[in-house]
Amino acid sequence: MTQTTQHSDPLVTVRNAHCVFNTDQRETFFGPTKKLHAVSGVSFDIRRGEVFGVVGESGCGKSTTAKLILNMAAASSGEITFDGQPLLGLSDTDWKPLRRRIQYVFQDPLGALDPRMVILDQVIEPLTIHGIGTHEERKTRASEILELVGLRPYQFSKYPHELSGGQRQRVVLARALILEPELLICDEPISALDVSIQAQIINLLQKLRREMGLTIMFISHDLSVVRHLCDRLAVMYLGKIVEQGPADAVFANPRHPYTQALISAIPVPEPDAKSSRIFLQGEPPSPMDPPSGCRFHPRCHLADTTCKTAEPEERTMTLGHEVACFMATAPSNEGQS
Repeated sequence: MTQTTQHSDPLVTVRNAHCVFNTDQRETFFGPTKKLHAVSGVSFDIRRGEVFGVVGESGCGKSTTAKLILNMAAASSGEITFDGQPLLGLSDTDWKPLRRRIQYVFQDPLGALDPRMVILDQVIEPLTIHGIGTHEERKTRASEILELVGLRPYQFSKYPHELSGGQRQRVVLARALILEPELLICDEPISALDVSIQAQIINLLQKLRREMGLTIMFISHDLSVVRHLCDRLAVMYLGKIVEQGPADAVFANPRHPYTQALISAIPVPEPDAKSSRIFLQGEPPSPMDPPSGCRFHPRCHLADTTCKTAEPEERTMTLGHEVACFMATAPSNEGQS
């Protein structure tokens, strides 16, 4: 894990955010359409200069939560602020300067790039859209940022299909960074890459964070990567945050049964080590029909009657470590770790 940031003031604040989508499915032929509860009352802060991780299974709402910050998905209710400015309800005109300060890196670099443009022109394009610099200044700046992310000048005139997956991801990073954003949202940026290339991109993100003073929101289902990269993290399950806190505290003392199961699945590099993996039963329920009470209770071996009927609220363990679970108890050694 990276060194914990000393900055305590939040750059991003999310409070009780919900995102509900209409669907075409119906309970009955003439009944009302079902609603998909993608995000259900999440709250968190992203502090300046830190890497904040969001983890969970596919479909748990990680990407939708990130897209709420950039208005790529519309929040149904709640509050979201960036550097103290409320974001919900802003016009396109109000959003334009903000989009220079918040940039998004998508999971699929090939899909995020224009196959008809050489990569230098694609990195120049954000500067053109925002009217920054002359043509020569834009070209110089784009060349500098491409070299910063590890690409060579002979590659600048290539098309996306002529580059490897790792090289394309570096182009996407360069295009996001050329506007010198304060917040970089990385949505599963390495999941489609080979393991060796994943390590290169993670090291590059750490380097860029140090050199550019970036704040990063890093979305992943790979806890081993999150453990290496993130200062703090939030664990999501079926649209809700079930646990969040400093990465060291969460990995050392996971308090929610779902977090415990995820961490137990991290591969151990010792072949003779005894496995203590926790296997979850069944599949996550549908976000169109979430269970009552705690959303994890159908798969939880600790669940009792209360878990099935009442919804747990996040409560503080120690040192900013919060968990939404009736069964969680703070260990006596957590505050000393």
